[in-house]
Amino acid sequence: MASFSFGAGNARKLATIPLYAAGRLLTLVVPRSRDEWVFGCAVGIGDGALALWDAMAADAPPAVWLVASDREARDAAARGIPTVRKNSWRGLWRTARARVIVVTHGFGDVNRYAVTGAFVVQLWHGIPLKRIGLDSPETLRVPGVVAGTPLAPVLRGLLRTMYRAAARRIRVLPAASHLVRGRLESAFALPDTAVPVTGDPRVDVLSQGAAADRRVTARAAIGHAVPRLDPASRLVLYAPTWRDGAADPAVPTADEWTRIVDVLTRHDATLLVRSHPLGAGEYTPPFATDRVQSLGSDLVSDVTPLLPGMDALVTDYSSLAFDAALLPLPTLFLAPDVEEYARRRGFYGAYRDVAGDDWSQDWTGAVAQLDALLADEAERERRTARSRELSARVHAHRDGRNAERVYLAILAGTAHARPREGTR
Repeated sequence: MASFSFGAGNARKLATIPLYAAGRLLTLVVPRSRDEWVFGCAVGIGDGALALWDAMAADAPPAVWLVASDREARDAAARGIPTVRKNSWRGLWRTARARVIVVTHGFGDVNRYAVTGAFVVQLWHGIPLKRIGLDSPETLRVPGVVAGTPLAPVLRGLLRTMYRAAARRIRVLPAASHLVRGRLESAFALPDTAVPVTGDPRVDVLSQGAAADRRVTARAAIGHAVPRLDPASRLVLYAPTWRDGAADPAVPTADEWTRIVDVLTRHDATLLVRSHPLGAGEYTPPFATDRVQSLGSDLVSDVTPLLPGMDALVTDYSSLAFDAALLPLPTLFLAPDVEEYARRRGFYGAYRDVAGDDWSQDWTGAVAQLDALLADEAERERRTARSRELSARVHAHRDGRNAERVYLAILAGTAHARPREGTR
């Protein structure tokens, strides 16, 4: 069952309007510091926020990571990163005092009620294929109990106003390329000056160092997360995207599981299933097998650094397809609900622009393509070349220095916009 939907999330947002108002009053009377930073990330200690943290470490500005769980606190401690619980009074205070606030998903990555007045850096979490923000009708979905009533248009208008007001607080939102820049400007209603083409910090790990070293490191991390994994096995990552609270239509049937495992066994391969953190499908075969293993967010919070250890990717509309293109990694597309997804969520451009014209609509087709990919080097190279072409379209930088460019953009921005300062 899915764990989140826009309707439920928007219901909570509307219910907490008084808390937003109280937070706004707090930020009016509490002066922001000269140089303190706070970081937050919905998926834990990782993603672009971690890359940016490492990039600014040499300058060592006063900084803290706001965490939501004991696990995140432990992960941060292992890296020597100081933490504060984001929903504590200290988390509220540190957010209200911070000069710079760094998030990867939304203001809920930190203490959402004390963001106003800070220099907000929204790193986002991938190149969008599916429409996001104000470009997607899903963003303004109202709770089911009022959908279809005269109150629904009023609530959608209020939500739109709230989203626009939140977006106006963003001062830097890095883009991977000029193509991606246009999408982000539209989704967040931001001017060109707020969306520099610096590259995405979260994918620096896919460009730094030698390819062979990246693969060794990634395979070791995968083996640590999945102890039962045969270290010699070829690895296929399956990463379906979130369906906005709806059921996942791509869960295999019993017969499809049999076909999947047969192909994996013949090619000495393992399917690593990575359901989206905000939704989960029942991706468990109806029989015992080691050829299918979970690689969920409970095991690995950030899967991007593990991509060099994979031999193929299977996905639908996930931004991982753009990340994998940097390597480049051969990618197969399994999308049983393209028309419905396009109607409900929408795409930037046409789906075929990314997936080609040969995406599969069910696991029978996907397994046949996977069989060919694992068996035929020419087919593997064809898929790899397609990923390479995709990378050329969406990534302006491939030097592993995106986080450095973002850090410089932040320094330039804060130099021209000093806060109302108080004592530290």
